Order: sequence, then structure tokens, then C-alpha cells
Amino acid sequence: MSPPPPPVPPPAPLFPAAGAAAGGGRALVLDGGLSNQLADQGCDLSDPLWSARLLADAPEQIEAAHTAYVRAGAQVLITASYQATYEGFARRGTGRAEASALLARSVELARRAAAGGTDVRVAASVGPYGAMLADGSEYRGRYGLSVRELERFHRPRIETLAAAGPDVLALETVPDADEAEALLRAAEGAGVPVWLSYTVAGGRTRAGQPLAEAFAVAAGRDEVAAVGVNCCAPADAEHAVRMAAAVTGKPVVVYPNSGERWDAGTRRWRGGSTFDPARVTAWRAAGARLIGGCCRVGPAEIGALAAVLGGGEGRSAGQIP
Repeated sequence: MSPPPPPVPPPAPLFPAAGAAAGGGRALVLDGGLSNQLADQGCDLSDPLWSARLLADAPEQIEAAHTAYVRAGAQVLITASYQATYEGFARRGTGRAEASALLARSVELARRAAAGGTDVRVAASVGPYGAMLADGSEYRGRYGLSVRELERFHRPRIETLAAAGPDVLALETVPDADEAEALLRAAEGAGVPVWLSYTVAGGRTRAGQPLAEAFAVAAGRDEVAAVGVNCCAPADAEHAVRMAAAVTGKPVVVYPNSGERWDAGTRRWRGGSTFDPARVTAWRAAGARLIGGCCRVGPAEIGALAAVLGGGEGRSAGQIP
């Protein structure tokens, strides 16, 4: 009989001791958009699996992208598992055992890159059901599924990612409160803290729910280490941060997009960036303790953000090899 596998080491605390409360302590710098960094490295992301395809085909590119953010000053890396699901892999002909290994690999790659920094944490990305559909549904929600059905969809992937030993599960880009409830139920008993972040527009979830109602889903849940927003316009972030802190009393996570708009018809980004690292002072004052960027926010912007948060510790684009 083979010996049992070694135990997974306990995750590091998500926040420094002084940063545990919503109203005090320093903030941690999240990374930026993984897909834009991979595209800048020359990767083709046209597959329905998006960046998750590279877990099988070019894992070294994912590790290199994570490393670019560590060098820029990121203190938390988000894994390449946002669009990685058993169902999505199955459509590509990938069996369940191999899919589990690829999900675990997403954590391993981030962990290897994190080793190049000082006390860099790893957040395992759990994207919404709409990400698996690969049709933009995560920006609408309301899939016609019950909370119980969504919970059944999310649970296996959450269990696999949790077993890989991340420091936190990032339940991210969630479009409505029903899916948030399903995700939190699926993560119960996983043994890993979670953060819950909605994608929002105009002071509501993408499904149109008031933010106070949406954030209330996470209130009183001990496993939720932070709650907030991502994959939204920077202009929508400050109100959402204040609302998340007021409703839940928890530290807030915020990582908006660049502010450019995706034109699905032409498959091009439109408009200019409105991501200003100087905004983070207001976000931090409002309760944000995990601050970074999402789509189209790269190492240069994260370096500037890290400099604002750390008093000059971040690196500029010119300092990143």
C-alpha cells in the first residue's frame, strides 16, 4: 500500500494582523488582468477556454505572466482558472482526471511565481457559470438556473481548487446575488477562506439588483474574508466599496477594468483607459484592503498602484524585465 500523500500546508493569513478589520490596516496589492498580459506575451486566446487553454498547452506562459505581476509589486496572484471548468474541458475532449490536474496546476503555477516575491499570496479564481458558456453571460446573469443547480455546478471545481492549497478562493465576476449564494454554499467546508466580488454597473449588479441586497449575502459568513467588486468601470468602484464595507463590515476587495469598453461585434476594445492608480487612496479610505486591476490593467498600472499603496515600493514598466 502506498503511503498517504503529505498534508496540504495551511494557507497563510490573507491580511496582515493590522489589516484584518474593514476600517484599518494597510492594503494588499492584487495583480492585474491575466489575459491582457498573456496577449502581450504573444499568446492566442481565441479559444472558448480563453486563458485556461494554456494550462494544458503553454503553462510556462501563465507562470511568466504571474511573474511579471510579482515583479511589478503584486502581493496576491489570481490563478488562470477563471474559465476552467469540468464542462468546458469536456467539450475539448479532456477527461475528468486530467481536468482536475489542470485546475490544480493553475494553483501550482501561481505558487511558483509567488516564490519569486516576498510573502506573495495565491487566490484561486472561481469564475461564474456564464464564463463556462463563453458568450458574455457573466455580464448579464439570470441564467434560468436555480441556486441549487448553480451550487451543483460550482462545487466540484471549488473542491478541487481548495485541495490544491491556495491561500484564498476568489469567487469573482459574479453577476447576481443568486449565483453568489450558490457559490458561498458550494464553498462551505472547503477549509479555505473566500472573497466574493460582483461585477457591477451603475450602482447595481449586472443582473440589476441593488448592491446593498447583493452584499448582504456575504454578511455574517465567517469564511468570507473580503467582499467587493471586480471587472467593472473604475468610476463605479468607490460607491461599491463604501456599500460593501457598510453592509458587511468586512474588508473590501476591488479590482476594476481599465475603463475601456469591449465591442463584441468587432471584437475590439473601444475608448480610452480611465484606470488611475491615484483613485486607490479613496478606495482604501472607504474600506478597500485588496486592491488591483482586472481586464486591460497590466504590470505597468499595478506597479504604479503598488507605489501609491506602498509609498514608492512598486515598479514602473521600465523596471520590469
